[in-house]
Amino acid sequence: MNTPVRIGVLGTHSTGKTTLLKRIEMELRGHGVSVARTGRLAKRAAALGLPKMHQHTVASTEWIITQGIADEITAAAQGAEVILADRAPLDAIAYLHAAMEFRGEHLHRLERERLRLLASTQLPKYDLLLATVPDPQTPVDQRHAYDPRYRLLVDRHVHGLLSDDPIPHTRVTSDPASQSQAIEQALHLCTQEAAV
Repeated sequence: MNTPVRIGVLGTHSTGKTTLLKRIEMELRGHGVSVARTGRLAKRAAALGLPKMHQHTVASTEWIITQGIADEITAAAQGAEVILADRAPLDAIAYLHAAMEFRGEHLHRLERERLRLLASTQLPKYDLLLATVPDPQTPVDQRHAYDPRYRLLVDRHVHGLLSDDPIPHTRVTSDPASQSQAIEQALHLCTQEAAV
């Protein structure tokens, strides 16, 4: 079994992560590449009764990370050439850190380190990480109309986690040129790997 190309996206809500991955998926399928897209992790967690958004807990964060890992393993086992991960593991940690700050709570150091270690085990698997950036001019999707302060906290924590190590990634804005560049980068990566 060949190792699939893995592309992960992360960023605060209503920044076009899912739309960007759908566009990448369509381009890749148009080039005959088999693609699997993971996602809807927060929604699935909420369906199980786990808290989400500014109510995130260590347990909900751990579930999202491990379920995302399981989804990617399943997609690889099913033979996908490319896996598009809608919410790479660091994304869940950023949401938790933002939730704790939003609520004025502090995450125990051991829990923070444990979750960070869990997420960091997955980072080497990604061939490309795309980090979306909110556009202050674009209205927030009302399905995700959570507190705007929380949304900005998530953004700060996402990009803070990426710069802490530093983790190679591409920042993607809502600008059409930035979106096109990210799609081209993904397409080039995946078609280059398929040709090898």
